[in-house]
Amino acid sequence: MQFTFAHNNLNVYDLEKSLEFYEKALGLTVTRTKEAEDGSFKLVYLGDGTTPHQLELTWLRDMDRPYNLGDNEIHLAFVTDDFDAAHAKHKEMGCICFENPGMGIYFISDPDGYWLEIVPAK
Repeated sequence: MQFTFAHNNLNVYDLEKSLEFYEKALGLTVTRTKEAEDGSFKLVYLGDGTTPHQLELTWLRDMDRPYNLGDNEIHLAFVTDDFDAAHAKHKEMGCICFENPGMGIYFISDPDGYWLEIVPAK
């Protein structure tokens, strides 16, 4: 028996704002969507155009407030082939939330407060 990654899911409060962020910050693009017949939810899958792994953004119509992430320390990690350019872009966007120069990584925060780790290619 073997398992392989398919996707990760993040619930988002403002779908359009999140889609704009993920495209601008990480170059992710929509690969497919699914919407409930009654309009109660939308699923939008994003891909990087290189790997089969996807990020699923879930928007719930009846969510009336931003999500409370509490003490959740979950994060997604992205490898970049140009760490310095990525850092400059994210600094300009104002989305860097934590830097660890000793480890050679930093984190950006999406519109809902999820942390995304940026790692240089080895």
